[in-house]
Amino acid sequence: MENILELQGISKTFPKSDFMLDKVSFSLPYGAIMGFVGENGAGKTTTIGCILNTAAKDSGMVKLFGREMLDADTDIREKIGVVYDGDNFPVYWTAKQLAQVMDGLYAEWDNALFQKYLADFHLPAKQKIKHYSRGMTMKLAIAAALAHHPQLLILDEATSGLDPIMRDEMLDVFLDFVQEENHSILISSHITSDLEKVADYITFIHDGKLLMTASKDELLYRYAVMRCKESQFLALDPGDILAYRKRELQTDVLVADGKEAKKKYRDIVIDHVSIEEIMLLLGKGERV
Repeated sequence: MENILELQGISKTFPKSDFMLDKVSFSLPYGAIMGFVGENGAGKTTTIGCILNTAAKDSGMVKLFGREMLDADTDIREKIGVVYDGDNFPVYWTAKQLAQVMDGLYAEWDNALFQKYLADFHLPAKQKIKHYSRGMTMKLAIAAALAHHPQLLILDEATSGLDPIMRDEMLDVFLDFVQEENHSILISSHITSDLEKVADYITFIHDGKLLMTASKDELLYRYAVMRCKESQFLALDPGDILAYRKRELQTDVLVADGKEAKKKYRDIVIDHVSIEEIMLLLGKGERV
């Protein structure tokens, strides 16, 4: 089956800024969750804007469901649920008013499903959104995104305002969503532990450049970090080093195959590596 989302060489410049989105390419298969990670200002939200045509790209191609999406392609937009980091709806609306507006926007709006989410998420339907907490507003946005039966969810820091218990509940909702083989999720998040629980793939972006896309299992169970003394670091084969970061008493070195590294470098401490540490080494580390 073809990918639900494909980015091919997406670039975008900003006239009053030095930042540039530089030929970003990755693909999201059907039935999968992809975590999209990088520091603040790395280009995650700009990339999402290019996917949704809310930011005009300078070059490259985005395909959704095998097609390029133009402004007139409302049938494609019907299939996408979006949650942004921030205000998703006017704060003077209530959830009840939001449902009425969404019913007019989406052909597949399911008010019964929306009401179920309001009850599950403990959201009062008649209270103005401005009186919601940040976590409540994010839950409302997720409920609205799911209630028109999308195939693709695009979530920009959608769990950042939630407490750990509610985040865990939202992750279960996302996992349930992708049980349908034609459903997928692209989720940007600073909470890499969440991505370790649910993501199938991780895409790393730094300073507008794509650094890596890999399966989560490969990253967690094959990649590793070597804790090197200076003399050990100097003796490494440069071809084994993906990135390195010097600290006071040691140098941390990211390698793509921990088992092979253990065979080759028997005197060096080699640890499993988290998504967060990979992000730091790729983003802040150096290359040979």
